[in-house]
Amino acid sequence: MSIVQDRFTLDYPAKRIGSSLLVQTDCFEWMSRAPEATIHAIVTDPPYGVKEYDLDQLTKRTNGRGGIWRLPPDFDGHQRSPLPRFTALNEKERCNLRHFFVQWGQLAARILRPGGHLVIASNAFLSQMVFSALVEAKMEFRGEIVRLVRTLRGGDRPKNAEKEFPGVSSMPRGCYEPWGVFRKPMPSGFKVSDCLREFQTGGLRRRPNGLPFEDVIDSERTSQLEKEIADHPSLKPQSFLRQIVHAVLPLGEGIVLDPFTGSGSTIAAAEAVGYTAIGIERIPEFFSLACKAIPRLSRLVIAGPKDSLCSLF
Repeated sequence: MSIVQDRFTLDYPAKRIGSSLLVQTDCFEWMSRAPEATIHAIVTDPPYGVKEYDLDQLTKRTNGRGGIWRLPPDFDGHQRSPLPRFTALNEKERCNLRHFFVQWGQLAARILRPGGHLVIASNAFLSQMVFSALVEAKMEFRGEIVRLVRTLRGGDRPKNAEKEFPGVSSMPRGCYEPWGVFRKPMPSGFKVSDCLREFQTGGLRRRPNGLPFEDVIDSERTSQLEKEIADHPSLKPQSFLRQIVHAVLPLGEGIVLDPFTGSGSTIAAAEAVGYTAIGIERIPEFFSLACKAIPRLSRLVIAGPKDSLCSLF
């Protein structure tokens, strides 16, 4: 781990946690400076670089004075949870989002080893925009992982006209979350087996029972216990993340990177499955949160369906 720490800390504030490293800085800056072709895989849930994680919006949300993370109206018998207003993006913000992911995708390709996988969270509303931007950045699109989870997002009646149009929904009720699967192109003429021998990349790790990793994962909303450990607005459950992280290192060796660490849940998943990971987080509030949350999240015993990875951790 000392080699990893020496090579990847650079001159930023950092903390070693188990076998992993947490670095406080902007991921664009870090990814442009880190050694090229040294990361085996990336697993991340980005803030999409538009409104919802701007410092002024975070300050408003922290102070209870609004911000983009807002509580939607309480009707239909459901109290909604805070969620980002993705549907409120205007044309300029959409262009900014696309530009953001083209640039970020180019940096991801820079630091990934040939054949290294990138798995990125999205949502049904933005995935086509985000995924096409990563293809423009020369990452190979390899499909999607569908996280089956009922978030209660969408399905609302028309805003401010609920009684006038009681039989109408403005969008479908969300029952899944798409995670894009990408791969840095392998060298010309390489087969997957060549890439595995040369770079320890190129494929996805099979499940412990020998069956292939599957692209549909029956999930659940993040448990209250995990939320108490890591109070972050987009926290994903360990039962899901550990399966994703396990799959991205085909030989069970290498480094997993999360450039948008947040509360550190991806790093905790890597620790739980015995991997080395690097987390990058620019916001001091979340960096401090991750330092405390990662050890606790990684030690959680997660129950899951029969034959799932959850039961192993």
